[in-house]
Amino acid sequence: MADTLRVYAGILHARWRIAMSYRTSFAFEITGQAIGQLTEVVVIALLFTRIRSMGGFDVTAVLLMYGFSAACFGLADTVVGQVEKLPQLIRSGELDAMLIRPLGLLPQLCLLDIQLRRLGRLLSGLLILGVAAHRAPIDWTWDRFLLVGLCTVTGAVIFSAIFVAACSISFWVVEGSELANAVTYGGTAFASYPLTIYDRILRRLMAYVLPGAFISYYPTVTLLGIRDPLGLPGWFGWLGPVVALLSCLVAGLIWRTAVRRYRGTGS
Repeated sequence: MADTLRVYAGILHARWRIAMSYRTSFAFEITGQAIGQLTEVVVIALLFTRIRSMGGFDVTAVLLMYGFSAACFGLADTVVGQVEKLPQLIRSGELDAMLIRPLGLLPQLCLLDIQLRRLGRLLSGLLILGVAAHRAPIDWTWDRFLLVGLCTVTGAVIFSAIFVAACSISFWVVEGSELANAVTYGGTAFASYPLTIYDRILRRLMAYVLPGAFISYYPTVTLLGIRDPLGLPGWFGWLGPVVALLSCLVAGLIWRTAVRRYRGTGS
């Protein structure tokens, strides 16, 4: 185990050195990612100059949801976002070479090409979350601080599980990347806004089958101490770790089944 961890650490260090070889480009990419994220916040602010609430929530609550979603997705995208390259690796046959190495396939994929420019999305998400939390009428106690940190981590774990499960479809579908993107990037768009603005069918699908509601909606309701318009109890925001664990178990089962049934590209 120690030797394996040293190998992973060596790969990570090498990827970091490669990324930092072009520091100016790295800085511009991070800045571009952050600006792109912040422009969406400007759109939300402009929208609230015309409306008073969105699905029963004011601008501060919506920005809290957006901040949770952006920070969680940014962290997940930085750690496991490289799994998106799975369809190309399968078609090119490179995945077959990775399978014969004495290392886990999923960690290899995660360390394949770490794009540190994705840190811009994470940093801007944390900034949005911090500003929104500061402006919100929250009685800051130790449990609320714990809730923010816990939900940020568990939300990232949920997004990571969605990434892995969605990209696993590439083992069965040749062009599975578009379907995977619809689930992953569609999931973060869904989690960025109140659950109450969506149709009942979409709400049940994206909130409970793909547990996007536990990334931002329920943590925000619990953090603000307000009544859930959907009638669910306020302690639902603390279910993040349980949902994250279940998400990992399901994603792991899908991934292991897909890898075991993989027989190569034939190229």
